[in-house]
Amino acid sequence: MGEPSTSHIVFRGGMLLTLHGPQGFEASVGDLVVAGDRIVSVGGSARPEPEDVVVEAAGKLLMPGLVNAHTHSSETFLRGRFERMPLEVWSLYAYPFFTETPVSPRLLYLRSLLLAMESLKSGVTAISDDFFDPPGHDLQRMLAAVQAYDDIGIRATVSNAVINLPTLDTLPYARDIVPPDLQARLDAAPLTDLAAYLDFCEAARAEFHGRKGRLRFMVAPSAPQRCPPDFLVACHDFAVRHDMQFHTHVLETRVQAVTGPAFHGRSLIATMADLGILGPQATLAHAVWVSDDDMELMGEAGVSVAHNAISNLRLGSGVAPIRRMLDAGVNVALGTDGLSSNDSARVFDLMRVAALVQGVPGPDPSEWLTAAEVLAMATTGGATAARLGRDTGALGVGMAADVVMLDLGRLPFVPLNDPVKHLVFAENGGSVELVMVAGEIVVRDGRLLAVDESEVIAEIAELMPAHLAEQARAEERGRVLEPYFAEVHRRASLVDVGMRRYAGDLAPWRRRD
Repeated sequence: MGEPSTSHIVFRGGMLLTLHGPQGFEASVGDLVVAGDRIVSVGGSARPEPEDVVVEAAGKLLMPGLVNAHTHSSETFLRGRFERMPLEVWSLYAYPFFTETPVSPRLLYLRSLLLAMESLKSGVTAISDDFFDPPGHDLQRMLAAVQAYDDIGIRATVSNAVINLPTLDTLPYARDIVPPDLQARLDAAPLTDLAAYLDFCEAARAEFHGRKGRLRFMVAPSAPQRCPPDFLVACHDFAVRHDMQFHTHVLETRVQAVTGPAFHGRSLIATMADLGILGPQATLAHAVWVSDDDMELMGEAGVSVAHNAISNLRLGSGVAPIRRMLDAGVNVALGTDGLSSNDSARVFDLMRVAALVQGVPGPDPSEWLTAAEVLAMATTGGATAARLGRDTGALGVGMAADVVMLDLGRLPFVPLNDPVKHLVFAENGGSVELVMVAGEIVVRDGRLLAVDESEVIAEIAELMPAHLAEQARAEERGRVLEPYFAEVHRRASLVDVGMRRYAGDLAPWRRRD
């Protein structure tokens, strides 16, 4: 797979983007030397041996690989399928309840491979894939996704999300709204009990956690309102015991802001704090509807937040208060979310939106994010969230050789003023020429080396008509639920959740009927 690095690889004369402080970068011209899977020299002028591989990098920018801190390979084939749906309605179609035919193992493999292909070609060297494969937890099926990541050479942290409560018990108002016959159908869905899930986690850890130094497992209870307290605590304990990520969705929508007080008498963050499951192991995806008190708890606990700026806009969920999170000491990473709620795996797109959208809530530019802060979220922030902070996310001696080389002669960099601002505000991934993961070149001249891209696309095209026809049938079966889930969303939108203390609603002046 790819180009083996049995000798040193010397990137000669490139512009090196290195960390300068916790959220700053410094650009300087020099050589970068890789031995095996590690960076052994940054800057200066190296003297290559005859057996070394030399990559001429003059006129190129060398930067750490980008990290996608939250995505779902389950959605890869649903790109461009839905619009104008809030999360509670969209989920009926992206994750239909009444599916009759499981996705084949080959499609599980191909949809993960397609996600990894787009990621690598746009400079993403590491992803956290919250794989979802209802109704149960089958290790062999999840290993189809893991194998795709293994084959293509990306760094991946993978799990199969778990829900351990009936769907209608995870949403406020739902039991009062949904008719009894539909409640019975939804309640009939099988649930994974705690012992079975922990057995699954142990088997997954033993099977691939640490494989090739690139592949890891994470524990992924879907959300604190979707699993009972003992389940959440046991999952967190497992993650701490094995030094792995505890990955969950928290306060993504206004409905979820209502859920905590309705079910627990306090916010979902406060509930997690009371259970002792906030801590450095925890990555909280979204965290849009967090209050000042929530953020104080999050900062004190040292959690990470995977900020999904595009998905949050796509589903109308709101804008997370990132400046206030940073001020509270929260580690912030960036996540694309799945390709159904974002439509792209490009973290460059995500950086631009994450930077710009923070200017919407107010006119004070001191509250906006700098390009360097956003780039740090996409590199060191993501590495920290994935429990890889000692390994990747920066160009430094001893760090894993996850390197992206971009052509500074491309239009997004002409004329070159500030490389960090160009990367965040101008680049879209089209200037990426070379990508290295763990010391192995996996993209060269913009071409994937481990797979034949045209063959993969051709196979997907052949299999899609039957797959999407079954998807359409499942969507149609679930359409009966839409008015009730839309009503849950509507009722929650009328609840005062203390908008001055929350950042999710950017337009409190809008009339509410």
